[in-house]
Amino acid sequence: MPQRVIVVGAGLSGLSAAHTIYLSGGNVLLLDKNNFMGGNSTKATSGINGALTRTQVDLKIADSVKQFYDDTLKSARDKARPDLIKVLTYKSAAAVEWLQDVFNLDLTLVSRLGGHSQPRTHRGHDAKFPGMAITYALMQRFEELAEAEPERVQLIKKAKVVKVNKEGNTATGVTYLFNGEEVTVDGPVVLATGGYAADFTETSLLKKHRPDTYGLSTTNGAHATGDGHKMLMSLGANGIDMDKVQVHPTGLVDPKDPTAKTKFLAAEALRGEGGILLNNKGQRFCDELGHRDYVSGKEWEEKEKGQWPVRLVLNSKASNILDFHTRHYSGRGLMKKMSGKELAKEIGCSEKDLQASFQDYNAIADGKKKDPWGKKFFHNTPFDINDTFHVSVMEPVLHFTMGGIEINDQAQCLNAEGKPFEGLFVCGELAGGVHGANRLGGSSLLGCVVYGRVAGDSASRYLFQKALNSAGGSAVSRLGQISLHIDPSQPGKVSVEWANGGASTSGQEQQIQQQSQKSAGPVLGGKTADSSDPGKVTKPNTLKDFKVPEKEYTLEEVAKHNKKDDLWIAVKGVVLDLTNWVDEHPGGPQALFSHMGRDATEEFEMLHDDEVIPKYAPEVVIGRVKGQKIALEY
Repeated sequence: MPQRVIVVGAGLSGLSAAHTIYLSGGNVLLLDKNNFMGGNSTKATSGINGALTRTQVDLKIADSVKQFYDDTLKSARDKARPDLIKVLTYKSAAAVEWLQDVFNLDLTLVSRLGGHSQPRTHRGHDAKFPGMAITYALMQRFEELAEAEPERVQLIKKAKVVKVNKEGNTATGVTYLFNGEEVTVDGPVVLATGGYAADFTETSLLKKHRPDTYGLSTTNGAHATGDGHKMLMSLGANGIDMDKVQVHPTGLVDPKDPTAKTKFLAAEALRGEGGILLNNKGQRFCDELGHRDYVSGKEWEEKEKGQWPVRLVLNSKASNILDFHTRHYSGRGLMKKMSGKELAKEIGCSEKDLQASFQDYNAIADGKKKDPWGKKFFHNTPFDINDTFHVSVMEPVLHFTMGGIEINDQAQCLNAEGKPFEGLFVCGELAGGVHGANRLGGSSLLGCVVYGRVAGDSASRYLFQKALNSAGGSAVSRLGQISLHIDPSQPGKVSVEWANGGASTSGQEQQIQQQSQKSAGPVLGGKTADSSDPGKVTKPNTLKDFKVPEKEYTLEEVAKHNKKDDLWIAVKGVVLDLTNWVDEHPGGPQALFSHMGRDATEEFEMLHDDEVIPKYAPEVVIGRVKGQKIALEY
């Protein structure tokens, strides 16, 4: 009898489910097709929504769960599912506080994003983007658990699930490919495989359901190809709202590679803190804080009028507040600092016309006149041509898929009759109906955590019911086979042990034990690994064994290696040869291409802890920067 839950997908939702199963007393096997954990969750830039959180109460923000529910219902429009929205919003504060309490995360900064009636999007004071900070904390804890309790917590990366197995209406497990080998594992299944906003494959869901978006760039990693959708629909699960694909209005256009298929996202916070959008005449054309689909629609109208490109403009007040963002985007060559005169020249309009646009906006913000597009909230005014600005060219990009697999409020996957499959649960972006026709900013991370926890609870409950029912004999003897352990030092954690010692030592079990890894980072062979066979690594590289090679390189030498097939980067006094590592990079190759041949210390510090280099990629370190002290701490 299987005594574990299988979670497929190691983004924030899969990790939330896996931790919930562990904390409930269940055993968990986490599978991911990538060579790293985190998925698209690590890229989320705005934060996580929560209504009536401790932070809001401390800041005297007069929010309510009902207001959040109403805002979400309004954004979801005709596709609203009140039962799913109620779970999302009513469990939002508990989700935020779970992250704070269990994972010790700082989520004490709150801002208001477009479509929200109150400030309720939480992030931390640290330098990292919220998606990275939150997801990385859950990844690190999962690594620790896999190391400390391998009999209960297992992780296998580079494991591509190709089939969910079922008998009748019951999911019995999954089949996955690992090192070219097909492996079947039994147990209840939580699928958290993400969306399809980068599905440019032969069987593209974008091409099938939204062919008009197929030619757009995407903010998603190349892994977001709708694998879970395709597997589940082939079993008879329902794909709902599949045409509801969110096109985000502010994808950053790289002047060096304007047609790149993958683009970085300009965080919602840029417009939330007062950034304005201008066309090629230096004129506003929308309420910048409107819903994402509305702003994208207004941008397309400008294109039809021949009034592209569109620029996002931050004045010095907003730039100072968004210092982290402006440095991050500027470091990637996606944002420029300039004077008002330079801005007018770049746009191609006169200084007089640009100042007139600014003065018009200031009058609206001061309540002296009405905004033609109905904008209600104004931050960091006034705008003046004598100020300095941070400016980026923008275009709409594929960002998120609201469509997905139909679930109920217990995160159970529904069949063609609208009844739940037994032992099959769905969460994260794979779940359809949670956000309706349009998702609010800050609700993707929230949906991941809330429904990950719901799926984890439901799967644990199912696992324990099965264990009790199959233990045999009377209720007393069945209970006698299970012992519960409550650890007072870890509130909320229960351990469950079966009298027969738990998992069998079948061939399947031995295979899983052999494949299990303890590291959230890329699986790489070599002398620092347990085995030279890629995929059979069983522990992260130990930091104490890491040494920076003595060979020195000047920054001029580093600068010569500035091509995609010859790519060096300097970070904190060490030189990295990333030529053969770009596809392993969790942020995708594009994130490295913008730093080729450069010292990217500042940009690295914004997103990463120092330990990620020695821990996950020691083999890329080829030497040290001449004349610099090594600042990498490990």
